[in-house]
This record gives sequence, C-alpha cells and structure tokens, in this order.
Amino acid sequence: MTGTVVSQWLKMSQADLDALFSSHEAGPIPDGEAKGTAIIAPGTSFSDEIAAIINFFAWQGKVFDARHGFLRNHILPLGLKAIVAKVYKGESWLDTKECIVLDYSDTSLLASRVRDEIRMIEPGIYLGKVYWGERRLIDFALEFGSQQ
Repeated sequence: MTGTVVSQWLKMSQADLDALFSSHEAGPIPDGEAKGTAIIAPGTSFSDEIAAIINFFAWQGKVFDARHGFLRNHILPLGLKAIVAKVYKGESWLDTKECIVLDYSDTSLLASRVRDEIRMIEPGIYLGKVYWGERRLIDFALEFGSQQ
C-alpha cells in the first residue's frame, strides 16, 4: 500500500504534479532501496488500481548506490534487480532547474531511450518524471525506508 503522501499524488492532476515537481529543489541523490509507485492517469478514479497492477507485475521500485552514481530497478514479481541507470544531477527537461537524472542511455539496451528525473518532495519521498526520447510519459513516486 502506498504512503499517504503518494496516495494524494495519485489523485492530483498532471498540472498539479508538474507544479509540485517544479516547486522543489533536487535534494540529495538518494541511497538504498525505494518502493516505487507508477502514477498513470493522475487525477482519475483508476490511477490507484493501475499503480497497484504495475507494482505487482512489472516494477516495484529502485535500488540506488549514491556513492557509485548508479541504480538498478526492482522488477517483475520475482524481485529481479535489473535495468541499470547512471545517476547524476542535471537540468530538468520540465523546467530547466536542477534535478536528479536517472540516465539509461549508456547502461541499458532495453531502456536506452528512457530518462527519468526526480526531486525530493519530503525527506525520503521523491517525485519523478519519465521520458521516452524527449516525450514525457508518466510520473512516479519513490519512498525510501518504506515497507517493500
């Protein structure tokens, strides 16, 4: 089950999520394991159900290694940790302010066109944007220190 803050994000409109993202600083590059929640069709009555299905069958979160500047995604019901990304601070494609970039271009054949951007909204809770090429796809939440 998602945390209270993330549950609220699932009910927000895309414009409100973008404003929330833009109103925060990048924060520190996270370290350790985070529970992930996909935010698809934000503000609709089925956003929560879509997030639960994706969380169970496809993507459960990310495991960051801040010291080495990379992460692995926690995927599939078996809990496989795969699909590596480089992690660094850079300019956001959403608003040109600093964000934490999760860059798959040199580390993954499968996800080579994917770029994620995250910002810390509260300590241990990050809001993210997913891009495919330069096209924005979905949002997501990362909760550090939560139950997996």
